[in-house]
Amino acid sequence: MTLPQVRLNREKLAQFEDAIKTEWLITNGLGGYASSTVLGVNTRKYHGLLVAALHPPGNRRICVARLDEEISVGNNTYPLGSHEFQNGIFPKGHLFLEEFSISPFPKWVYDVQGVEVRKTVFMPYEKNAVVTVYNILNKDDSDAKIRVFPLVNWRHFHEVTDRWKISWEFMQKQDEKEVDVQFSVPQSVLAIKTTNGKYYAAGKWLEKIYYREEAMRGESCLEDCYQTGYFETSVKANKTENFAVTAVADKNEADVQKILTEIPNAMYNMEALLEQEILRRENLLERFYEQHKSVSVSDWLNWLALAADLFIVRGLDETQKAVIGGYHWFDVWGRDAFVSLPGLMLVTGRFDDARKVFLTFKKYAKDGLIPNFLPDQPKEPAAYNAVDATLWFVNAVLQYLKYTSDFKFVQAQLWTTLKAIVEAHVRGTAFNISMDSDGLLSHGSQLTWMDATVDGKPVTPRAGKAVEVQALWYNALKIMELLAKRFAESAEAERYAQLAAKAKESFAGKFWNAEKNCLFDVGSETGTDDSLRPNQVIAAALDFTMLDNVKNERIVDVVFRELLTPYGLRTLAKNDSKYVGVYAGDRRSRDKAYHNGTVWPWSLGPFVTAFLKAKGYAEYRREYALKHFLMPLFSGQLYTAGLGVIGEVFDGEPPHIPRGCIAQAWSIAEPFRAYVEDVMQNRTKYEKEVLQGLR
Repeated sequence: MTLPQVRLNREKLAQFEDAIKTEWLITNGLGGYASSTVLGVNTRKYHGLLVAALHPPGNRRICVARLDEEISVGNNTYPLGSHEFQNGIFPKGHLFLEEFSISPFPKWVYDVQGVEVRKTVFMPYEKNAVVTVYNILNKDDSDAKIRVFPLVNWRHFHEVTDRWKISWEFMQKQDEKEVDVQFSVPQSVLAIKTTNGKYYAAGKWLEKIYYREEAMRGESCLEDCYQTGYFETSVKANKTENFAVTAVADKNEADVQKILTEIPNAMYNMEALLEQEILRRENLLERFYEQHKSVSVSDWLNWLALAADLFIVRGLDETQKAVIGGYHWFDVWGRDAFVSLPGLMLVTGRFDDARKVFLTFKKYAKDGLIPNFLPDQPKEPAAYNAVDATLWFVNAVLQYLKYTSDFKFVQAQLWTTLKAIVEAHVRGTAFNISMDSDGLLSHGSQLTWMDATVDGKPVTPRAGKAVEVQALWYNALKIMELLAKRFAESAEAERYAQLAAKAKESFAGKFWNAEKNCLFDVGSETGTDDSLRPNQVIAAALDFTMLDNVKNERIVDVVFRELLTPYGLRTLAKNDSKYVGVYAGDRRSRDKAYHNGTVWPWSLGPFVTAFLKAKGYAEYRREYALKHFLMPLFSGQLYTAGLGVIGEVFDGEPPHIPRGCIAQAWSIAEPFRAYVEDVMQNRTKYEKEVLQGLR
């Protein structure tokens, strides 16, 4: 299976303002990652060559900001690295850059006075480590030397370092091929080792490095990093030299040395390790296409299938799996995990990972709720302030069954939790979440995915009964009816059926907006909110819907007309007085726009599903959905801002500039799922069998 590739030549790399906004990302399956721009200039405080998850998948720390190189030929020295300061770029090593590519690992090609430097970066799976492989070809008649300067840090990835205010201390020790940096707060170790050459200690601080993206976001944008010294390797005239530099971080020296022993020291073994990582990704693609044999191989589809792997991370042990909501700065979010699970794990055939995610969140279930997010730091408590995350969990169980028919796992491991979820919602639980007398689900403020606040006040107040919450609640009750029948609990099945019927009757009477031919966004004691938002498509997209097909089609038509953009649905119609079309500026400005016009790609998933459910699956309908709804996102955004990934949000106004995180789990998972299941009609294997009792 051939891996997809994005390649930027010298001409494209010379277009500085475009290139500096183009980013790459690789991950290690623990929550750690490596990321920067294609020019090698860090523009975010979240950029780093080794961002290690010291408490997987959390407590992520910038350990190695980057490696800077320089080439000496004769009496002349040429730097390959580049940093941005407030007064400009220095040095300008990116001017020697001939090519950048990613397939799936980033690779740079430099040409300096007849010396060609090829540099490839990869992360060994489930290790807090990064390996940089150098292939040097000296075409000059003079000997050359290459020096590699590690630039280290040791801070949480949300922070920046001021050398005069740091609370941690560090001690450096080295031998001929390795430098170890021991940090005091938190107590931890960073080891950097080469396969060839020699290490020289020559520590100094680089001060006031400038992060332009953070400046634009109104965040802290100046940082000091420490250069420990350098590794030096000689390259004879008209000869080649290959070596690798490995960086490993962990909580203590013993763990670091254990990882180093697992990573080969010889160059030929290092390249074998790289091939092993490439093979792992090729196997992911083969598994996907084996499961969906009628789907044609394509470059953009390969990128989507590989991108799904970025977000699936291990917990503290091999029994736990979770989903990172987005890179660079999202943690593990319950809502994001279970909206994304079908696209990330079921479509790709990773059913064991799906089971582990269910069990991880089951472990944290409390008062009938799964966490809104799991803590980044080990001693912090989980947060449960979400009304929809738990209902998405229930929906994901149904999707899992449609792919696997694994009722045995659900009955043995999840059934008790699922029943406790429904009982807690009927009885009432935290955050004023409870079933009302009309059978619908009432809830407090800021508990849906539209939860931004400014100065402590909701930007999109949706307390009461949000439309997608009612849809998910009804869907959950029907799933419980289905499962109770399957597990021969007839009395429970009848009870769930009665609860669902009551909710359906109330919903039809209270949520249909006859004037606009769509659904109200929120119902409450004080009235209804008729803001035109995308949440209503969820009511038309779920397996169990409370509306007839005529009304579902009208919903689709209104959303199509008022909210659709090339990259997703706007979160608010443009003619609304609250509409904000550009997601930019400081956090306050961004939060005002976040759910008031900003485009979210994930919404294309339920929209495409609802569109085809309502309009029918005729070939011309599916071709239309692919061409007009999905391909602008797939063909454009996989090759721009974040290479091979899809970001969090876009401006509501053209040209719909990408904003937020460069790689978002549900931005990839939901459009990907809709393409496979709905457009290509690769329906889930056991769908008819699972749903036959309730259709």
